[in-house]
Order: sequence, then C-alpha cells, then structure tokens
Amino acid sequence: MKRRPPLPAFLEQRSSDEYAPPPRTPREERALDRLVSEGEEAARRTGRTFGAFAGSRRGTAAGLLALNAEAGREFYRVPREAALDDGAAADAFGGDETVIDVQTHFVADRPECRPWHANIRALYEAVRPGWWRGMDDLAAYDLEQYLRCVFVESETALAVLTSAPGLGPDRMLHDRELAGTRELIERLGGGGRLLNHAIVHPDVPGEIEALAEKAAQLRPVGWKVYTLGQMGPAGAKRKTGWWLDDEATGIPFLERVRASGVRRVCVHKGISSLVPTGSPRDVGPAAAAFPDLDFLIYHSGYEVPLGGVPPEGPFGEATAGDGTNRLVASLRAAGLRPGANVWAELGSTWFCLIRRPDEAAHVLGKLLLAVGEDRVLWGTDAIWYGPSQPAIDAFRAFQIPEEMRERYGYPELTPRVRAKILGENAARAYGLDLAEVRARSASDDLAWVRAAAREWQEQGVPAAR
Repeated sequence: MKRRPPLPAFLEQRSSDEYAPPPRTPREERALDRLVSEGEEAARRTGRTFGAFAGSRRGTAAGLLALNAEAGREFYRVPREAALDDGAAADAFGGDETVIDVQTHFVADRPECRPWHANIRALYEAVRPGWWRGMDDLAAYDLEQYLRCVFVESETALAVLTSAPGLGPDRMLHDRELAGTRELIERLGGGGRLLNHAIVHPDVPGEIEALAEKAAQLRPVGWKVYTLGQMGPAGAKRKTGWWLDDEATGIPFLERVRASGVRRVCVHKGISSLVPTGSPRDVGPAAAAFPDLDFLIYHSGYEVPLGGVPPEGPFGEATAGDGTNRLVASLRAAGLRPGANVWAELGSTWFCLIRRPDEAAHVLGKLLLAVGEDRVLWGTDAIWYGPSQPAIDAFRAFQIPEEMRERYGYPELTPRVRAKILGENAARAYGLDLAEVRARSASDDLAWVRAAAREWQEQGVPAAR
C-alpha cells in the first residue's frame, strides 16, 4: 500500500498526555485527501518532496485551504498562492504580535519518568496511519525538544512552563524542576523568556500550608491545580477530585492563595473524560467569592469529542451542560460579566478545533462574549504537538464568518483582538511589561538555547535549590 507522507500537524492524529486523539470526521478525511492530491502537485511544481512541503508554511496554507473547501465557506483567510510560494505564505501568516504561550510542558529525564515518554509516544503509534513517520525523529518529550519546538521553531516570545500533578517520583516535572529550568535559562542569557508555575494538590495535607514558602523559594507566577484528581503517566486518576467552591478544600485553598502574594489560580477545567470535578461549574461561584484573585481557566472547559461528547455549537439552555458552555453558564449564573476576574485559556482547545472550524468559530465566539476580548489567553499545550508555529499561523488566518457573527452575535477577530489573544492579555494576566517582553525576544540570538541543551545533556533537568 502506498504510504502517505507527513501532514501539517493539525491534520495528524495527535494528542496530549491528557486525552487520546479523536477519530477523523468524514469531512476531515476528505480535507486530508484533498490536501494530499493537491499538495503533491504543488510540491512537484516547486521542486520539493511532499514531506518538505507539508512541514512548511505552504503546507499549512494548503491544509487550511482544504478545510475551507470541505466546510463550504472561508474560515481561514489564506490566498491560493500561499500554498505555492514561500513568499506568499510568509505574507499570509506574518504578524507583528508579541506571542506569549501560557501553557507549555516537557518531561523530565528521571528514570521514573520513562513511562511518560513511552506512553505518550504509544498514543501516537497506536493511532497514526501506517504511512506516517512524523514521530521518527522525536525520541522523547525532553528539554532539548522543548527548546526547539517552543523557542527555535516558533515565534513565541515568552512561555509559561507547567506540569501535570502528581505526588510520586514519576511526576512529569516537580516544582523545583519547573523553577530550576527557568533559573537555568536566566543564567545562560535567556532571562525574560520563561516563567514557571507551581503545582498544588489542595486535598493533600500540608500542601496549601506550604504556599507562602513556595512563593518565596520558587517564584511561581501562578498556582496550577487539577480539580479532577491526580494523574499518572497513563492518565489514570489516583484520587477523587474536589471543587473550587467546596468548604473542605477549595475555599481554604483560595484563602491561602490570597495570603501567598501570588494571586493567580491556574485551574485545569475540561479535557477531563467527563470526570465530574473536571467541569467548570465551580468557576463562577469561586471567582465571585474571591474577586481579588485571578482565575485562569486552562482549556476553558472544552471536552475532546470522544465517547459521545457532543460537538461544540451555540450556547443554549439545552446545551448549557456541554463543553465550553459549562464555563459560560457558570459565569452567567454568578453574575460575572466580560472583563471580570476569569480568563479563558486555549491550550489544546485550539489545536483540537483547527480542523473543526465550525466548532472553532463557536468556541471563540462564545468565550469572547463570556469573558471579553481582554480575557482570552493564548496557550498551545506544547510540546505535545511539535513546534507551535502552525497553530499560531492557523489562528492568525482564522475568522468567524460574517453570517455566524450576525446570527449569534459573535465578534469579528480583528487584528486588535488577535494581538490581545496572542500576547497582550497574557501580559496583563501575568503582570508582565509587554514592551519589555517584545524587546527581549527581538534582540535574542538564542545562543542560550544551545548552552541550555548542552547543560541538560550533561547534568539532566535542573532543580532549584
């Protein structure tokens, strides 16, 4: 059987550590076939292999055009010549926004973490078509690959490094490693390019009492929590979950956050396999009760369309318990208006939606109406999907069609709105000087990347002392 060459990342069966890839819809299969048939001809015309074409911005353009064709309307504003000419592709996807990625990951090289590398790769191996060899050059999800995917091969000016939860030695990255990686990059000349979370398990005795000490020692910019329970390398839940507004766990945790001086609660909501406490129904009550805290809702309540999960559509009373509608409903019930203390983050959510543009329009439209254009945050969930640039390019090209804007009241994605989502809102949420972030990125020759990779190869993942 003839093998298909690699495709643009957003048309591959990729996933993160938190979910298995959903099957392609018939429309996605047709878009894929269209891309391959038209892309092979485009590659020949420019004297390149299809693999080189698919991995370039011209491949991104061709993939987005194929999605438009199968959707029957223009969600991605990409000229036809962008699939045929490097210069036209650069013009189509170019932008001067300052990109701040608030959700990035890598996996430590400790022996206990080997299952993370093996299990994440196995997810890809199990679902990839027989002709795909896109993972052959990615042996691990380590710091070296992280530096390449986030900083070298994307326009990301600043990233926030975070981790899945866990209490044992097999945790993806411990708090000292999150902070140690930032310290390493700062020491080698990349200051201002990386920030770190600290992970909190509020239902574990002693965890919330340590917040003040962690704030002083590890300098986190936010407290990352997983209300759905703790996860291991295979995604298994090892403890029951909790709620932000429950008196036994959530309220005491938020009171400690208030006292810690780091008043950002970065909470995973959605991509939960419908675990009850993975729902964002508690966000509105908690945010209303603690107006002096900022609640950054990672994934925005989105659920991957697996196991009967319905597709994203317009908000309605009958669908208020589905996907991102749960976040919208929670904020409405709590009386929280756009511009309040709740932020909606797009990590993995946007990647999953790129090839489902109808749903993408509904999700972006609903979130912009619910939290406002100043409260939607850019995140990619890197490095699970490879370099971040295709996701950035797809977002720059995306537009909610006029007929959907008129019917549902969704706003237009103007250049100003895009700039806010890609970076300005994150600067506001995390208390950053946007001009300083931009200047550091523009003047950075990335010499520290090679030095950091070399030190990691010699000494392993750094840990703060």
